[in-house]
Amino acid sequence: MKGIHPSIASHKLNVFPAARPIRQKIRRFHPDRQRVIQDEINKLLEAGFIREVSYPDWLANVVVVPKKEGKWRVCVDYTNLNNACPKDSFPLPRIDQIVDSTSGQGMLSFLDAFSGYHQIPMSPDDEEKTAFITPHGLYCYKVMPFGLKNAGATYQRLMTKIFKPLIGRSVEVYIDDIVVKSKTREQHILHLQEVFYLLRKYDMKLNPSKCAFGVSAGKFLGFMVSQRGIEVSPDQVKAVMETPPPRNKKELQRLTGKLVALGRFIARFTDELRPFFLAIRKAGTQGWTDNCQNALERIKHVLCIRPS
Repeated sequence: MKGIHPSIASHKLNVFPAARPIRQKIRRFHPDRQRVIQDEINKLLEAGFIREVSYPDWLANVVVVPKKEGKWRVCVDYTNLNNACPKDSFPLPRIDQIVDSTSGQGMLSFLDAFSGYHQIPMSPDDEEKTAFITPHGLYCYKVMPFGLKNAGATYQRLMTKIFKPLIGRSVEVYIDDIVVKSKTREQHILHLQEVFYLLRKYDMKLNPSKCAFGVSAGKFLGFMVSQRGIEVSPDQVKAVMETPPPRNKKELQRLTGKLVALGRFIARFTDELRPFFLAIRKAGTQGWTDNCQNALERIKHVLCIRPS
């Protein structure tokens, strides 16, 4: 796959000059996991996304994470490398604003890039810093992998560059979430032509099987958007309804994050969530009170009775 030309975009790490490289020792894996890792390596090599490497200064381990339906995802633990990199402050769009601007449209198309992150090349000087160790050898990425600090910012910068003439008018982009919006079918055809022209110009490839063209409603950044407006996503409601009372501060923060995402659908949102923020300050479950539980039950009730 050709991908984005390096003159348009590449991912640079900008490792702190004083940072000391860390080479992790290889972890042990069950033979079944080793086969999963090798299968993934073969796919990445065949696609041209990685290459073999010798004597790297930085070296990370792979992690095998379970997915749905008994499948596995192979990731790289870039914790050490990420800690040695500064934060890229390129701004991400405000989710509430772009969701608002997407609702009320007569026709929508949701686009998905084919292995979007992997269409962006790594800076040649930084390729070997992405080195990782497997039971079968050492490899590094030639393209931007998942898990690197600032990868999202690099992707957003590219999307902003590609769609700059259309953003806010007929296109909204949040990292790898792209939606084309139009009032009428006739406008939508013209808007899609403009989008396809820009995608071809920058050699950005789409995954047709994950795109939806010319629909009246769809999920965008966790919300259901349609001509009627913005509706709460059933997946978001389900996530809250199935969440038990938190057992520690991390679970409390996760629950609070889910509720904050639904704030626009909850009356007196700030008042309802005040007990949760107070509980977080009191170190998690030690601060979980009857007020928290009662507020959670009220919110669940409100979400249950919302019209579908």
